Amino acid sequence: MHLEQILQHEEQFSAPPQLIERANLRDFDAEYARSVDDPAAFWGEWAARYAWFKPWDTVMEWEYPNHRWFVGGETNITLNALDRHADGPNRNRLALIWIAEDGSERKLTYFELRRMVAKFATGLKSLGVEKGDTVIIYMPLTIEGVVAMLACARIGAIHSVVYAGMGVGALRDRILDAGAKVVIAGNIGMRRGKAVDLKSIVDQAVEDLSLRH
Repeated sequence: MHLEQILQHEEQFSAPPQLIERANLRDFDAEYARSVDDPAAFWGEWAARYAWFKPWDTVMEWEYPNHRWFVGGETNITLNALDRHADGPNRNRLALIWIAEDGSERKLTYFELRRMVAKFATGLKSLGVEKGDTVIIYMPLTIEGVVAMLACARIGAIHSVVYAGMGVGALRDRILDAGAKVVIAGNIGMRRGKAVDLKSIVDQAVEDLSLRH
């Protein structure tokens, strides 16, 4: 398999000096010491590099064993994983490169990926998925699986990925345990050159369950 050949490489490559100079973390020991000496300042500085809908009031509140981070702040993982790139100079840079078992490839830029995620998120909302709802993702290793996870995060839903090698009983148990409202599934998955009928597994797993979709 093409993918297995890629994973067999053991050769190591050192970063060129000019790349090291531009790296976010050049002196690990010094940064670690700073994080221990003044954690609020350290983590506040790093968090400021990311995008926020609303900045935090306090970096952290600590009263053992309870702690809260970035109190009062509001953000979303997709704002940082997608929007800040798709709306900037990186919009046409590759965000994902997917390689199938047969060696075929699909590539998506940040702009293209954000568009797919936005459409998927709209679709989830049209099915009644809301913030705090749980969504099961039972899919092969494809770009659409990544899109599904990001779409859930975008609307505040909780996603639970179930390995597509799980059978009917294992999938059903996870759907029940998670209290899922929706199951996202692929029709067919490829595993070691063979097609696996995922849809029939899902149909059996959700039989008689009160799922919305």
